[in-house]
Amino acid sequence: MEIYEKLKLIRSSKSWTQEDVANKLGISPQAYAKIERGKTDVHFSRLQQIADVMEIDLSKLLGLDEKNILNLTCDHNKQCIDNNWHVNSTEPTEYKHELEKAHLIIEQQKKENAMLKQQNSDFRDIINLLKKLEKPEK
Repeated sequence: MEIYEKLKLIRSSKSWTQEDVANKLGISPQAYAKIERGKTDVHFSRLQQIADVMEIDLSKLLGLDEKNILNLTCDHNKQCIDNNWHVNSTEPTEYKHELEKAHLIIEQQKKENAMLKQQNSDFRDIINLLKKLEKPEK
């Protein structure tokens, strides 16, 4: 999962709008929207500022996978999915919101699985090629 995708998921889990985050960062909503869409390179200092605003350790943000994002956002936001995929709310809109997040995570995992399968296949091809180079045919 790309950092900009993580930022969007974390922001959504806090029920913040892009404008909310932009205001906290002191930038325009359009500038923040570009960050969340991955349309702009983010300097380390800006990334640190975003992590601070979202109450997330930058090192954790850089290394988060989907499971860790849910656990981390639950640490700071009691209206979220817990480890057993139960929502801590009785509001139907909250269930819908959490279900949408879960679908996004599943789609991202499918993409990552396909990428990993392709990498695995590529590595096998490389290994086979190296084996052939080690043992010249007679």
